[in-house]
Amino acid sequence: MGARIHQATVIGDGAMGTVCAIILAENGANVRLWSNFPEQAEEMARNRENARFLPGRKFPDNLQVTADPAEALGGAELIVSAVPCQFIRGVWGRLASHYHGEVPIVAVSKGIEISTVMVSTEILTDVLGSAPLAALSGPSIAPELADRQPCAVVAAAESLPRAELIQHAFSNAYFRVYVHTDLIGVEIAGATKNVIALAAGIIDGIQAGCNAKAALLTRGIVEICRLGTALGANAATFQGLAGVGDLVTTCISPVGRNRTAGERIGRGMSADEAVAATNSVIEGIPTTRAVLDLARRHGVVMPITEAVASVLSGAVSPREAITRLMTRELRHEQDDPASC
Repeated sequence: MGARIHQATVIGDGAMGTVCAIILAENGANVRLWSNFPEQAEEMARNRENARFLPGRKFPDNLQVTADPAEALGGAELIVSAVPCQFIRGVWGRLASHYHGEVPIVAVSKGIEISTVMVSTEILTDVLGSAPLAALSGPSIAPELADRQPCAVVAAAESLPRAELIQHAFSNAYFRVYVHTDLIGVEIAGATKNVIALAAGIIDGIQAGCNAKAALLTRGIVEICRLGTALGANAATFQGLAGVGDLVTTCISPVGRNRTAGERIGRGMSADEAVAATNSVIEGIPTTRAVLDLARRHGVVMPITEAVASVLSGAVSPREAITRLMTRELRHEQDDPASC
């Protein structure tokens, strides 16, 4: 295992982008971590750590930080796009003139763009045109990864050799990467699980109990699978690391951004207040609107997502939303296919 890449670039200096840069560097690649903010880039370069998102995790010597797009992308053999989904279009629109179309780009952000209902790789295609794209997704809480705790994820691409390239570049003794060819399924799973994680946090916030959370996760994966298969994904994808795996981690982790935001909402904060309480992007909040839009376009029923949207908008209280879910028309569980 180990790197097959000599020069790599990570676009985006959040927690996950920084962790990806550290992993690639530890695996032997020379890495440039690009920040959209020159002052932040200078601080990280000087202190050799990302004090804002991953304090105390020092950078390897072969990891350099820059705010210069030309310097960041020049000579790259692999590019990681770690820009939050709602900002991909704007950031890559500025970087496009420095990108050479043959370099693989692997997206690690999980979300759906509100204005277009596109997932990350679809946005990149829209901005850059034809490009060799992939996604890296799964249960991967950044602080745990930064502490080298064991983690397994999937690298998904329509081209198997491209997925294998990413697998070999990232895999090491604590980060195991499987390959996958269901790119849309892996991306939909990663985006929609953040919506369910908001609901899980709300359950924690109102202390609704473990039974409620177990039911939420179980029925949540059904909704995710319904939407994914309507978009052409393989139902089995949602039972794997990118589906159930990522959903469980996001819904139980005490440091998960979306679950934590949901818990604050359950305790009485508005969605805006929950966002203001963190310095990280809460992808699940804008993604909820995009998921509902996508579901309605494809005739997919997603009652949990609808309930989360109602709470986020302030239309109903968390407890009222749960009551509405519990008093929906009764049905047979086997009405849903076993894989969904």
